[in-house]
Amino acid sequence: MNHAQLVEKAVGWLRRYGCGVVLSEQACGNGEVPDAIGWKRGSHSVLVECKVTRADFLADRAKPFRLKPATGVGCERFYLTPAALLRREDLPRGWGLLEFCARDIKMVSASEKSLRSAAGFRYEMNLLLASLRRVEVRIEPQSITDFLKWKNRMAEYNRGAIPEGLSPVEEESNVFLEPEMPC
Repeated sequence: MNHAQLVEKAVGWLRRYGCGVVLSEQACGNGEVPDAIGWKRGSHSVLVECKVTRADFLADRAKPFRLKPATGVGCERFYLTPAALLRREDLPRGWGLLEFCARDIKMVSASEKSLRSAAGFRYEMNLLLASLRRVEVRIEPQSITDFLKWKNRMAEYNRGAIPEGLSPVEEESNVFLEPEMPC
């Protein structure tokens, strides 16, 4: 299993873990490039760092945002490795461990749920806004706002009816618009 394949597995695991928005390998303002990070309702974030070798894991410990965990991202933080690569005692305080074995991901150790600081939250916002900007550049000349209103335009073109198989915007489920949950 190589790193890219493990990142793909991490993205799938985050979706099954309840994250509605998931990004992989996107840079933050603190220099961190999370292998995979997802958000649940209430802005609760879950970071997954993928390591295929012990040497890669040990090198990760020297990164500035690992040396000063308050500058890192993720309310929950996990390492995802091939089975038996790490032991629980190898993990930084509060981190969880996921192992990939026989096509499944097993949670060996849960993460604490409140590892993110105010600085980490700002870095996550930076990551999200930078990602939205990349989307906006790709959909120009439309703005993101216009792009998100496409169902309204579809209804206008369809004499007021939303095309079959689509729900009106007001009926869409969006946990990110629900009341805040503590981190």
